[in-house]
Amino acid sequence: MEILTIVLLVLIIVILLNGNFKTGDRIGQLESRINALHQLLKQFQELPKPERHKPATVTHPAPAEKPAVEKPPVIVREPEVVAFKEMIEPPAPVKAVPERVPVRVSAPEPKLSFFEKHPDLEKFIGENLVNKIGIAILVLAIGYFVKYAIDKDWVSEAGRVATGIACGGILIGIAHRMRNSYKAFSSVLVGGGLAVFYFTITLAFHEFHLFTQVTTFVILIGITAFAVALALLYDKQEIAVIALLGGLASPFMVSTGKADYNALCVYLVLLNTGLLVISIYKSWRILNASAFALTVIVFAGVVCSLEISTYKTGFIYAGVLYLLYTVINIAHAVKEGKKFIASDFSILLINTGLYFSAGLYLLNRMEATAFRGMFTASLGAVNLVLTWLLFRSPKTDRNILFLFIGITLSFISLTAPIQLSGHYITLFWATETVLLYWLFQKLSIKLLGTSALLVWLAMVVSLVMDWLNVYGTAGAPVAVIANKGFITSLFAGSCTAVLARLAKNGESDRLHFFKMNLPVLRIATVLVFFIGGAAEVNHQFTSHFPGTGLNLIYLMLYLPLFVCGLQLVIRMLKMEVDQMIIFFVLAGCILVYFAFIPSFFDAQYETLEHHGYPYAHFNAHWAAAIFLGIVIRDMARMLKLFNPNARNTFTWLLSMAVVAFLSVEINMAANSLFYSGAGSLARIGDVYTRTGLPILWGLLSFALMWMGMRAKARNLRIISLTLFTITLVKLFTYDIIHIPAAGKIAAFFCLGILLLIISFMYQKVKKIIAEDEPLKID
Repeated sequence: MEILTIVLLVLIIVILLNGNFKTGDRIGQLESRINALHQLLKQFQELPKPERHKPATVTHPAPAEKPAVEKPPVIVREPEVVAFKEMIEPPAPVKAVPERVPVRVSAPEPKLSFFEKHPDLEKFIGENLVNKIGIAILVLAIGYFVKYAIDKDWVSEAGRVATGIACGGILIGIAHRMRNSYKAFSSVLVGGGLAVFYFTITLAFHEFHLFTQVTTFVILIGITAFAVALALLYDKQEIAVIALLGGLASPFMVSTGKADYNALCVYLVLLNTGLLVISIYKSWRILNASAFALTVIVFAGVVCSLEISTYKTGFIYAGVLYLLYTVINIAHAVKEGKKFIASDFSILLINTGLYFSAGLYLLNRMEATAFRGMFTASLGAVNLVLTWLLFRSPKTDRNILFLFIGITLSFISLTAPIQLSGHYITLFWATETVLLYWLFQKLSIKLLGTSALLVWLAMVVSLVMDWLNVYGTAGAPVAVIANKGFITSLFAGSCTAVLARLAKNGESDRLHFFKMNLPVLRIATVLVFFIGGAAEVNHQFTSHFPGTGLNLIYLMLYLPLFVCGLQLVIRMLKMEVDQMIIFFVLAGCILVYFAFIPSFFDAQYETLEHHGYPYAHFNAHWAAAIFLGIVIRDMARMLKLFNPNARNTFTWLLSMAVVAFLSVEINMAANSLFYSGAGSLARIGDVYTRTGLPILWGLLSFALMWMGMRAKARNLRIISLTLFTITLVKLFTYDIIHIPAAGKIAAFFCLGILLLIISFMYQKVKKIIAEDEPLKID
């Protein structure tokens, strides 16, 4: 308090001195101008002769001009005069148009550097810096003196308060006197005077105990109202910001440690209602943003400190503040028919998001989660009403209509998912991403595009956390499909698909991340759907059939089924997807399936030997084999995309995959058909390896030979002969030793007939063998 008083007294003295110095300078300038005028008058008095010659020259042409004027009316020249006027009138506006254009274009003022603005450094230092440094030193000197006087109790407590109020009043009075000539400086003085008022009254309450709590609070409210009046009178936004700071700080200045949250919330509503009145007449965006940020901070502290019995009160006040700041940020622009800018959209979106989060938080604390869907729908209804009211006004900017329409659609679409699951944050971010990106395409505001990308990344992180929370605990039962994890995955994947669609059709967002990385967005869509479904399948079968490996059986059914479904969707929607990507996706599906082949045998052994679960579940494996066969077929049809060398390599690899796939599947089919009791699986496998495989490989070799001859594909014929060779080597070196008699007869009989048929085919189509044409497979 003492230091403030010192500073204010020094400022008053300095202002008076500056005023005297400036008046002296002005008087000196006036004297110099008067002397210059006297000299000019003397010069005019010394030159009388040129004034006499001028009237003489004027009188001579006067009589000569009069007869010249009388002659034209006799001759008909009136139409000529009219014609001249008509010719003179039209070019006048034509010349005036180009003259205005270059005058408005030039604006070099903001590019001036410091040295260009102040070319004379000596003058700048002498007039500005030295003055300010001298004031600062004088303030320090007087400050030490006044502090010494207060320490000696030369000034009483009431005197200190009176001195502070007087100093604040003097500052505001001086500012009022200087408001026209020194606008910026007067605003600073008003702010200082208001700050002195606030701190003086606060010290009078806390330190000196001169006022009661109620009296102090009323005085502070009066100071705030006075500050608002000054802001409107001077049309200064900075004064209004100071009034806002003082108004929000007033309850805390008179606080005694006992919290009355109801009174504080009422005060916040009243203060922001006053701000609403100001916003109707003034477009003070800095004031609105500052008030919004500070109110959010104060109310957040209130919400975190509320007791269970007062949650309903907090919920009501949150709704009132939400409506207030929605109207505050649109009132002036709608009234004046002005366009909204990026900061307006940002505050409206942040206001909506914070209120939605606070409402869900309070509903959870009140144990009223059943009303979350109703709360979401009510928010959509409120924004729908606002959209309708704004639509009725012809002055309303259409961009704000798009914003409220998007918010309405977002909340309506969120109602059902939120009511079913608790992962509303991910759902809200997914919807908000689509809304922001759609608005970015409509309004071309870069901030909205950047926000869409950031919110989408946050949604992905939140989705991963949801997967870990729902599916991370093994054995925790959840509802099949109708659970928050799976529904959230479907919703997030759908929103990402909508983003990809918007990015594809958009034209004004060529430099945005989504437009430039459209394949990444599509891959993300596929991954969200795939991982969400795979996590659901794995968790359900792990929880209901623990330790059986049945989850792997159904996962391997889900994998080729998903890939086939994805291909079907691509074909139906006629999507432009790189075929090479699809080919390698199919190849990856086959490799993953082969990696889990040992798990298939373990699951079959568990079913047949130990009866761990009904054998009907193993039918899922046969369904998976059918879908994998479709994948292999689609992959074979895509071999024509490659050049001859790569095509030959992939043909060999795919043929090997087909042989391995059929060998494994027929082995498991033999186990199922010929199983007769405990211990029989080993015997069945041995017989199949020695007898069944040679017959199967012989048939496959024959099929490859037939395809090679039909398609004129030499590489298929070579693969067939190679497989025949491997089969014969295996048969005569390994199988023939322990193979039973019936097996020998069957194997040799089949192979012999197949070899004879192949030899006959070679003799039949000699011309085909002589040709080496590229692979042609239908």
